[in-house]
Amino acid sequence: MSEQRVALVTGSSSGIGAAVARRLAEAGIRVVVNSARSVEAGERLAAELPGAVYLRADVSDETQAKELVERTVERLGRLDILVNCAGTTRFIPHDDLEAASPDVWRHLYDVNVIGVWQTVTAAVPHLRKTRGSVVTISSQAGVRPGGSSIPYAVSKAAVNHMTKLLAKTLGPDVRVNAVAPGLIDTPWFDGVDGADVAKAHVAGVVPLRRVGRPEDIAEAVFDLAHASYVTGEVLLVDGGGHLLG
Repeated sequence: MSEQRVALVTGSSSGIGAAVARRLAEAGIRVVVNSARSVEAGERLAAELPGAVYLRADVSDETQAKELVERTVERLGRLDILVNCAGTTRFIPHDDLEAASPDVWRHLYDVNVIGVWQTVTAAVPHLRKTRGSVVTISSQAGVRPGGSSIPYAVSKAAVNHMTKLLAKTLGPDVRVNAVAPGLIDTPWFDGVDGADVAKAHVAGVVPLRRVGRPEDIAEAVFDLAHASYVTGEVLLVDGGGHLLG
């Protein structure tokens, strides 16, 4: 088995996932960059990072999630860190109950919850060998009543509870944690009505007086991936927004 540590970062062709991939690579970790659709962006990022490779897979598909993990180990020899960044949302006002259709719920759960589950369970045998770590990107919306839609917020609440259950189940061999960002300035908000107003509001009220950056989340992910006595934690990274009540 190769001695150089390996991280698989799902959904890492842009935004938070790309920042996480860069932060891990800066520490000398070989990274697998992944996306379901943005192949060119993923390949460009992998080409920038020493020893990185790009693997396309849709983690909401069980077969593809398993194959992604297996190809990671085949290509790079081991797996030490799994970062679940792949996620999706729909921007639906919370009072528009009809728009939050069962199809929306199913789609968000397939990616945000079941996709995480499928990737983690495929990775566990390999992470046990390296006494590795899982970090999942959740959301402040899974902790407090807010977010881009009710189905999205509930999917992230499910991820938070899954994190705690897996941490209890997989210790002491594998640590499992999550990072719950507040509003982060990423391409998710490009073209979304009211996004600029929301960003200005957050920057004006949170104690740290700015909107979050992908690099803020990447640093938190890096820290949790290496915090050897922390498991089952859902870390809010929201500029202190949770203090507002």
